[in-house]
Amino acid sequence: MDVKRGEVTVPGFLASGIEVGIKEAGKKDLALLFSEVPAVAAGVFTKNVFKAASVLLDMRRVRKGMAQAVIINSGNANAATGREGYTDAVEMTRAVARRIGIGDELVLVASTGVIGKRLPLEKIIDHVDELVVGLKPSGIADAEEAIMTTDSYPKIEYRKMSLGSRAVTICGIAKGAGMIEPHLATMLSFILTDAAIRPDCLTALLKRAVDRSFNCISVDGCMSTNDTVIILANGKAGNRPLTKSSKELHRFEEALTDCLEGLARSIVRDGEGATKVIEITVKGARTENDARKVAYAIANSNLVKTAFYGKDPNWGRIIAAIGAAGVPVPAESMELFFDDLLLFRRGSGVAVGTQRIESVMTQDLVKVTVKLGMGRKSARIFCSDLSFDYVRINAHYTT
Repeated sequence: MDVKRGEVTVPGFLASGIEVGIKEAGKKDLALLFSEVPAVAAGVFTKNVFKAASVLLDMRRVRKGMAQAVIINSGNANAATGREGYTDAVEMTRAVARRIGIGDELVLVASTGVIGKRLPLEKIIDHVDELVVGLKPSGIADAEEAIMTTDSYPKIEYRKMSLGSRAVTICGIAKGAGMIEPHLATMLSFILTDAAIRPDCLTALLKRAVDRSFNCISVDGCMSTNDTVIILANGKAGNRPLTKSSKELHRFEEALTDCLEGLARSIVRDGEGATKVIEITVKGARTENDARKVAYAIANSNLVKTAFYGKDPNWGRIIAAIGAAGVPVPAESMELFFDDLLLFRRGSGVAVGTQRIESVMTQDLVKVTVKLGMGRKSARIFCSDLSFDYVRINAHYTT
């Protein structure tokens, strides 16, 4: 749903984004999302063993199923910072709670940026008052700007729907362009909705939506320490609270998943140095897990990704990646397509002119389809190509 910057609002929510000096001058780097009433909350977090302080704190607090505010900083991940880093995360939430007048446990926190450095906590605490004073219904776009790091553009998705006679809004914001590979990525995403929904129902729904969106993308095959997806549902729409048995739950889940899929595709399009998006669909697998293994073997192959960047019609790299996926794929039954162009069948390449393959590879979106011929399960993921700019950006990330 296309809306102008100032029109991105969700009933009962306020937001702000300001510059406090964590990043280079002139860039917002501190954001606050606030619900006027305590909201039902759920979260999904990184599987990385070395979780950032913000992730560890949020995992504890979100278990209670309620939250009212989220403070987010960019420019510093507050990861690999030990007990001191955890204390810093707590202090961030405490400063917000005291300024707003709510319990500490109702404030969540997220961080993104360079790993291994302590937060400039004093800069953050000194600007909490400004952050709170700046809260406004139209501040979601400012908050999105403040959570960006190497992103080249903001990522906001907005959906309107109805539950019974009640209008419901879903708004999602995200950041992420590098270190993108499930589970989750070096990405943060925050979803605000005025729908009324039970906590256990929201948790299950979010996990399913994340599996179909953020856990179906890859930019560079690297999993971050800070991956966080948080949803707040404040019930302001006044609908009958959704439960696992509600007839309208499926419609709400579809709208939420569509919102997250839009954000996920934006992250891939904005992959560091990326020039194109590659949609990989694997069909005919025995299990969904097998299909995903094959899809990610293709998506995370540097040889495949660089071939797409260079428009090199070397589809043999994809065959090699599939063969290394750890799935016993029978060559005689497998087929490989670029868009609708058949390249491989019955164990051999199909005679196709190089120019025809190159013409497909010049597109902004290239669809790769693999038919395994083993079963009925499938998987689809999105990834980006790998360019010179990716190396340039990440070779000098801290400088």
